[in-house]
Amino acid sequence: VYPEIVENDYYTKSGEYKIDKDGSSTMLNSLMYKLSYYRYGQVMTEYGKPSGFDRVRNCEIGNKDFELEYLDEAYTTEHWIVRIYKVKDDENRG
Repeated sequence: VYPEIVENDYYTKSGEYKIDKDGSSTMLNSLMYKLSYYRYGQVMTEYGKPSGFDRVRNCEIGNKDFELEYLDEAYTTEHWIVRIYKVKDDENRG
């Protein structure tokens, strides 16, 4: 449907989906990644682990420092299971 989206671009060189420092540039800059991990790099999830540590994947996320250009966070549940975003007003868009 969208020929510019190539699934292999999201894989590491070894053919894995990763969200840590070894993740592909395409993955770490994708909208899916950014909506999942927005502001997560500021969160301490576990004592002795770095900020932005994903306990499910057992790794520190690879891209912590980014802003959203066209969306604002509207709501995030306490444990970050549900995240809702809204489109920014026209005058606030980059």
